[in-house]
Amino acid sequence: MKTYRKAFAAFVAACFVTVAALAADASPTGTWKWSQPGRGDNPAVDRTLTLELKGEQLTGVLKGAKMGEFDIPDTAITNSSYKAGTIAFTIELEFNGNKFVSKYSGKLAGSTITGSIERPGRDGGAARKSDWTATRAK
Repeated sequence: MKTYRKAFAAFVAACFVTVAALAADASPTGTWKWSQPGRGDNPAVDRTLTLELKGEQLTGVLKGAKMGEFDIPDTAITNSSYKAGTIAFTIELEFNGNKFVSKYSGKLAGSTITGSIERPGRDGGAARKSDWTATRAK
């Protein structure tokens, strides 16, 4: 009888550990990486985003990068949210006195975020939308 109790206790403990591991993966907290295509003939740029979810507050920083002739600084995310596996945030950059806002949205599934980025068009033109897929860095 004691053997069954020990086996059952071990099974219950394993279930709790598994659920805790799955819950950790369900959080956007972590470092995310993806490659962003360059404009025109410019090469793709590797991007890194760190996210942290505390309660219902999502914060993070998109690491700086060199894109063509521009050096983009580290930029904190704003207008962020995370609910039911859906992530949304904006990145605000300023070049030559002009403010540019990019809107990111995506769905978290395990170690992948898949979604879209909406950027302002050139010279006041229509907004451009592109896909992005980020993977959790190990």
